[in-house]
Order: sequence, then structure tokens, then C-alpha cells
Amino acid sequence: MEKEQNPKKNIPDDKENNSNLSDVTDEVLEKENNDEKDHQEKLSELEDKIARTFAEMENQRRRFEKEKVEAFEYGGFVFAKEALSLIDNFERSKQILKDDETLKNSEALKKTLEHFDIIYKDLISIFKKNNIEPIESINKKLDPNFHQAMIEIEDENKEPGTIVQEIQKGFIIKDRLLRPSLVGVSKKPENKDKENKENKENLENK
Repeated sequence: MEKEQNPKKNIPDDKENNSNLSDVTDEVLEKENNDEKDHQEKLSELEDKIARTFAEMENQRRRFEKEKVEAFEYGGFVFAKEALSLIDNFERSKQILKDDETLKNSEALKKTLEHFDIIYKDLISIFKKNNIEPIESINKKLDPNFHQAMIEIEDENKEPGTIVQEIQKGFIIKDRLLRPSLVGVSKKPENKDKENKENKENLENK
């Protein structure tokens, strides 16, 4: 007669069951944690991309606004610069008439120059209405931002570097330079400097 099998042998051990269950649970939890980390990383990457996209969009919007303002305010910059040749031609023509010996002191010259002055003032007025202003030069200190020195002129009554002659008028449009004024600036007379140097040497030798 065969021996009866011990039923306990087929019953899993509680400790073994708990251990297996714990391992499975740990694996599931680890997988869930890894999945959660992956989701968090992907979410962070997505948020970063969205933030950078919005920043780039904002930068583009600002550039567009700046370009729009500049186009509105300085759109006529090239035209204004070319229009300055009208002023130059008026001044040259006026000087030519003044230098013409056959016209000097004549009534015709007087009336012509009067008409020239009226047209010139109208031009300057139109320029000013469009924010184009002439640069002040005479008796001003030389400013390289607005003036370009072409010649030096001896003048003992002016501080060196003072503008005493305007060769060509300069203009600005709003805060932007259209062209600089071409000017002559004062300098101390050389003879005066030499005389002062000699006087100083004589005093030292005494």
C-alpha cells in the first residue's frame, strides 16, 4: 500500500509567496518610477521647447515693432538725403549771381536774390515739418558727431576749435544724421604763438 502524500508539500510556503510577491511589487514600482521619470523628463523638455518658442516669438514681435517704427519715422531718409542737393544748388546759384561782376549792385540781382531767399525759406520750412533740421554751426564748438572740419582759419578772437565758417550746411532727421556740416574752425595765429613763446623765453632768461 502506497504511502499517502503529505498535502503540505503542495502548499507554497507563506514566506516564499511573500518574497515572490515583494519582488513583483518592487519590479512594478520600479517600472512605474522609471516611467514617471521618463514622463517628467519629456514634460520638462516639452515645457523648455514651448518657453523657447514663446521667447523667440516675442523677440520677433519686438523686432517687427522696431522695424515698423523705424520705417515710419525714417522711411524718407534716402529721399531727404537726396533732396538736400536742392539746398546746395540754391546756395551755389546764389553765390554765382553775387560773384557776377555784370550784375553787381543791379536791381535785377537784388530782386532775384530776394526770390531765392523766399524759395530757400520755403524749402527749409517744408524740411522742418518733416523733422529735417539744419545743424547749428557758426560760433559752436566743433562736434565730430555733427561737424566735419575742412580747413583751419587763424582767429585770435575765437577759442581754437570754434566754427567760424560753414562751407556746406549739415542736416539731421529726428535724431539721425543726414549729413555733417562741412566747416572751417579757428586756430591761434602762428605769429602770435611765436611771439608768446619768444616773450616767455625772454622772461626766463632775465
